[in-house]
Amino acid sequence: MATLCQDCKKRPATYNFIDTVNGNTVAMHLCAQCYASKYGEFENNTLNAMFNGLFDSPRRKVTKVCKVCGMRFEDYERTGLMGCPSCYDVFKEDILPYIAGIQGKTLHVGKEGGDHSSEHDLRIRLKDLQEQLEAALTRGDFRAADRLNRQMTAIKRRMQGSDGNE
Repeated sequence: MATLCQDCKKRPATYNFIDTVNGNTVAMHLCAQCYASKYGEFENNTLNAMFNGLFDSPRRKVTKVCKVCGMRFEDYERTGLMGCPSCYDVFKEDILPYIAGIQGKTLHVGKEGGDHSSEHDLRIRLKDLQEQLEAALTRGDFRAADRLNRQMTAIKRRMQGSDGNE
């Protein structure tokens, strides 16, 4: 014979568990309705609120749109194609994980393995060093500024040497 609910004493107990009340361990046998009224509703609401906080993002997702071509990031996720060169700037933070997953890196080192010997690469490196130099001077880090200045001088000499050789 089925055990009756300890609370209502009318319906068969479908929830059988052990509960500790004021330090005393008690075996509980409750029907679904009594369990829901005593434990279930609170537990379900609490667990739902907890899981919603963990797994569901309460923030509204902002959809980025390229102002040049009108492409949305969802379109890239669906097709794997960018709409125009401006999309790379607009969606930069969003596509970096994809690039890292595909290529293993997010920094382009070129065919020479990072030699940076072309004039274009040297100009980019020179511009980067100039920005670092200005930042070092602004914060008063003259040691770093001297090091950066020497690196820039070496690149300028290298560029002049390549101009004369060609």
